[in-house]
Amino acid sequence: MKILIAVDDSEYSRQAVSAVPELFNRESTEIKVLHVLTPISSSTPPQMARGYAPEMADLTRELPFDLEHSLHELRTAGFTVDTVVETGEVRTTIIDFASNWGANLIVVGSHGHKGLLRLLLGSVAESVVRHAPCSVLVIRRPVG
Repeated sequence: MKILIAVDDSEYSRQAVSAVPELFNRESTEIKVLHVLTPISSSTPPQMARGYAPEMADLTRELPFDLEHSLHELRTAGFTVDTVVETGEVRTTIIDFASNWGANLIVVGSHGHKGLLRLLLGSVAESVVRHAPCSVLVIRRPVG
């Protein structure tokens, strides 16, 4: 089985990564952990461009730690796993990568917002569920 785990730097992504060893057999599973960087658009003020502001450089330095942590956690559990960083619109990049790689399952974390908050923020998980070329497992935050 080929599982694509789409992550960002949120606790919801860490929960999604942690759920995989509990749910899947490591001997028959190949995993790719995907992080999508959104490109800086032409409408972004120059002060926010990568490389211009030191604080933006700090954000890109944090990324390898999150991916390295996911890689370590899954390899420690015995999985064959690689990490991938892509640049693009998050929803379409996840869907396109899953399709091109031939994923059997996409795993994503979800904040679980409902109603107006979900409408205002959008939902990557919902979009992936609707448009994915394969099954999608959404790991929701614990209630409580």
